Amino acid sequence: METNFFEEEDFKNKDYTSAPLTRGDYEVCSFFNCNFSRSALSEIRFIECDFKDCDLSNVHLAKTSFQDCSFDNCKMIGLNFSDCESFGLSIKVKDSVLDHSVFYKVKMPNLKILNSKLHNTDFSLGTYTNSDFRNSDLLNAVFQDSNLEGSDFRNSKNFSINPEHNNIKRCKFSLSEINGLLHKYDLVIE
Repeated sequence: METNFFEEEDFKNKDYTSAPLTRGDYEVCSFFNCNFSRSALSEIRFIECDFKDCDLSNVHLAKTSFQDCSFDNCKMIGLNFSDCESFGLSIKVKDSVLDHSVFYKVKMPNLKILNSKLHNTDFSLGTYTNSDFRNSDLLNAVFQDSNLEGSDFRNSKNFSINPEHNNIKRCKFSLSEINGLLHKYDLVIE
């Protein structure tokens, strides 16, 4: 079976909710203001692709490959990155919404999620060493038995990370939000 190959193409203002994106390999492609909501991106490879102002909410990611892809100002609600192809999985997210997404058991060192909303997102049993979560809202995000060594949480808010059940060695936190590490002790910090 021949694989479709797209290189250095721009996809603008496309609606993939009724006619899905063609399966294949997309290399150094850009997607601007595209609606993928509830569609299937299964078994598609994205290499060094940029997504800007896109809606990827509830997209199916079975064996989807994201290698060095960036998402800027995207709606990414309910994505299950655990279903993605694990080889080379690498994303950078900025100014986006990833509420109710799942990174369960994902190994993604150097993950970058900046200035984003991650309410009820699951990072359990994953490896996110040297990752960057700065300026993000992590309300009810779950970190359980995760390796966060060397990660940066400065200016993030609403996180609750139990140091006894996560590796937080050399992590960076803002003093104003340090109560997110002590939440389990039910302390009053003023």
